[in-house]
Amino acid sequence: MIGLAGGCCLFWIYHSLYSYYPEIPLTEYIQQILGSFLGKVLAFFYVLYFMYIAARVLRDFGEMLIIVFYPQTPLFIMNVLMVLVVVYTISKGIEVIARTGELLFIIMMLIGISGTVLIIISGLIEISNLEPMLEEGIKPVIKTAFTQTLFFPFGEVIVFAMVLPYLNQKSKAMKTGLLGLGLSGLIIALIMAMNISVLGVNLISRSHFPLLSTIQTIEFAGFLQRLDITFMLSTVIGGFFKISMYFYASMVGTANLFNIKNSAQLAYPLGLLLLVLSITIASNFSEHVYEGLQIVPLYVHLPFQVIIPVLLLSIVFFKNRNKQRKRIRN
Repeated sequence: MIGLAGGCCLFWIYHSLYSYYPEIPLTEYIQQILGSFLGKVLAFFYVLYFMYIAARVLRDFGEMLIIVFYPQTPLFIMNVLMVLVVVYTISKGIEVIARTGELLFIIMMLIGISGTVLIIISGLIEISNLEPMLEEGIKPVIKTAFTQTLFFPFGEVIVFAMVLPYLNQKSKAMKTGLLGLGLSGLIIALIMAMNISVLGVNLISRSHFPLLSTIQTIEFAGFLQRLDITFMLSTVIGGFFKISMYFYASMVGTANLFNIKNSAQLAYPLGLLLLVLSITIASNFSEHVYEGLQIVPLYVHLPFQVIIPVLLLSIVFFKNRNKQRKRIRN
């Protein structure tokens, strides 16, 4: 929840930049703020950042399915199937993604509510597993919030800086963004509390997929059990949308940098690049997890999610203030 508060502050920064440039995406207004050369260089790095995160999520998706459900299937096959779906959807435009999200959001919520109800009525929750709270004080909590959860998942909403210019009702951007962040943060907090109360801290710390372990414990009326399929379905849906959004951001950014009018024609070549990157990004799952937890937050997320946006907003603020002063003098 502390990470969520920080994420809301980051979204305010992204929205503030958007309010100065409501008609163009992040990679374009960077060039207007910093100038053509430096702006294009930084915009190019943002394109790489979006593609890199899309590849990481694709790798997460493939590894999870192989470890849990399809141990004999090559990672390449899993990733190819997801990339084909993502590329096809992206080539149809952002509106198709949005309308698909409206439909699948309902399915995701129904799955989540049903699973929570089944866990409760199965009598699996042990509130005592949540105790003692803050055994080591507040410092470890704050450290985790500002070194991990601030960046993942909340800071990753920077991808919407590439989408906000396409909104039909621009005045609702701030309200909708904060509502989405708040809802997701609340759901994540409830899921983590539920996982700990069902499994206990020791099992949680050893499990790669705590939610799956929690779902596997469900047994109701002697026949309703082994609901792993609900976890897989939720993971596939969630992975699809996250990969799609980051891939779309990289595609739009590339089209902007190279003055390509129809960005959809980049979907398939960039999809091939995404596939190759997801396979070569790490030699094994352990290395992939290590990079995601120890390297990416501080050396990738921190500059692209926090430092650069804060600097950009500061530059824009002072530029506009100087313009207003000149107008007053004139």
